[in-house]
Amino acid sequence: MTIRLLAATTVNRIAAGEVVERPASAIKELVENSIDAGAKRIDIHIRDGGRSYMSVADDGSGMTPDELSLCVERHATSKLPDEDLQNIQTLGFRGEALPSIGSIARMTLTSREEGSDAAWAMTIEGGAKSDPAPAARPAGTTIEVRDLFFATPARLKFLKTERTETGHAVDVIKRLAMAHPEIHFSLMDGERSLLKLGAAQGDLLDARLERVGAILGGAFAENALAVDAAREGIHLTGYIGLPTLNRGNAALQFLFVNGRPVRDRLLFGAVRGAYRDFLAHDRHPLMALFIKMPPELVDINVHPAKTEVRFRDPGLVRGLIVSALKHALAGAGHRASTTVSNDAMGALRAPGNFAGSPYRRGGGGSISTGLAETARTYHAPLSELDGQPTARVEAMDEPQMAAGDWPLGVARAQVHETYIVAQTDDGIVIVDQHAAHERLVYEDMKKALAANGASRQGLLIPEVVELDEAAAERVAAHASQLLEMGLNVEAFGAGAVVVRETPALLGEVNVQDLIRNLADDLAELGEALSFEDRLADISATMACHGSVRAGRRLGAEEMNALLRRMEITPNSGQCNHGRPTYVELKLADIEKLFGRR
Repeated sequence: MTIRLLAATTVNRIAAGEVVERPASAIKELVENSIDAGAKRIDIHIRDGGRSYMSVADDGSGMTPDELSLCVERHATSKLPDEDLQNIQTLGFRGEALPSIGSIARMTLTSREEGSDAAWAMTIEGGAKSDPAPAARPAGTTIEVRDLFFATPARLKFLKTERTETGHAVDVIKRLAMAHPEIHFSLMDGERSLLKLGAAQGDLLDARLERVGAILGGAFAENALAVDAAREGIHLTGYIGLPTLNRGNAALQFLFVNGRPVRDRLLFGAVRGAYRDFLAHDRHPLMALFIKMPPELVDINVHPAKTEVRFRDPGLVRGLIVSALKHALAGAGHRASTTVSNDAMGALRAPGNFAGSPYRRGGGGSISTGLAETARTYHAPLSELDGQPTARVEAMDEPQMAAGDWPLGVARAQVHETYIVAQTDDGIVIVDQHAAHERLVYEDMKKALAANGASRQGLLIPEVVELDEAAAERVAAHASQLLEMGLNVEAFGAGAVVVRETPALLGEVNVQDLIRNLADDLAELGEALSFEDRLADISATMACHGSVRAGRRLGAEEMNALLRRMEITPNSGQCNHGRPTYVELKLADIEKLFGRR
């Protein structure tokens, strides 16, 4: 078999398989080029999810006829003037996107350099390009792509439905728009507007909140905590949602490195670590975080899609994220998201197509079935009520304090020996006494562990765990960190460690599985996450069993003492699983329920 060079067109089509996975991938590359060109406005049009047509038009710096002809050549780029891969300041740099797209589609490029008196256009179809010709266009560039993958029809079979591909395109634009709030973005599907984001005003942090709020919705903006921290030349900014504002997946977690949207396991692991005390494992917070760091500290030349990065010091980046997020969450105090109250109001209102109070003229609402059934029992003859459960409300006979003196108000009653009802200046607060006390106990346990370390129990016979040599070295290198958490481990020759003590919190533990899990975590993230998770889970379980149970009758002093502790305890707005510990209903909302507003 003779070795030969592949044709340039074949090489480009192979490269396109890595760069252009689907229509959204091509849109991402084209929009990144517009951003690098200094555009202030970028308009995107698609049809059929981008499969049959897409165009990206900008008002950037534009290109000369010679640059227009050169830009579709493989590895031709304006973004590496010194060819220094350690100092990449732009989103694109490989010079692969345009020739890759042109090799598998029909592409037309029209561009006019800023200050020039004429525009130029050229086409490239299946890798064959035309010469530039005069055209009409204001300063900037427009790139139109038709019949994507017509030259590689096998790839078309792997595309999803139009709706799915359109969703991927929207997600790509949202991510790029978050990182660049100073740019106007619009996305059209035929005549339908899918996204329109005007250029945000003000300083960068405020502009980002405006842009992130426009994308994630008003609920996020209302319940966002600002993050601003720096360490050793790395600057972390952005916004994170309160733990009680969460979802069942991580789709609304947006992470950026030097303005580039990335999907990095290290970063997602750091987020999980920061929220470990606040959310169950199957719940995910909402956030948009932006990392700014010197280019030489991060390698973005990992994959042609440029969504993966490698950090020179991953431990430093992870530590910065965890500490900054925990600091922001601690600063929230007893605050819970406003969506908790909104959800409560929605549950109180009648089901179905309901707008406003059912008692308003034209409201068209009705009392919910459960509430109507309860109301019926109050009008029934006494004989019908025998055996019916009744609500228990413990009235307060102690001297009443002024409600306005405290953020969570003053306890007025205990309902069903489970919920505390407190009165504030402008509404009421309903507290789940078990969930609230569970959080308080857990925070006390965390303080004790931080102050005194985890207590240890010695093994009667030290246990030797055999690992591969690299894994054993990783575990032994983190011995001091593990000792702080109650695990006494030492190197035991090549490829083995010996465990002498384990955390008392864990009780009976499978030492072999514990150490192997730690070794896997250390290999992937450089941190003993599973071990910390297990300690956190045990502490949470102990806090749950050691807290005030539902069904326990509390006196006025006990209820008010619980409220006062909640007000000064960080994170008391949610239990250890991310559920709210209290619901606040404003007087105005209650009045709406009764048609007074």
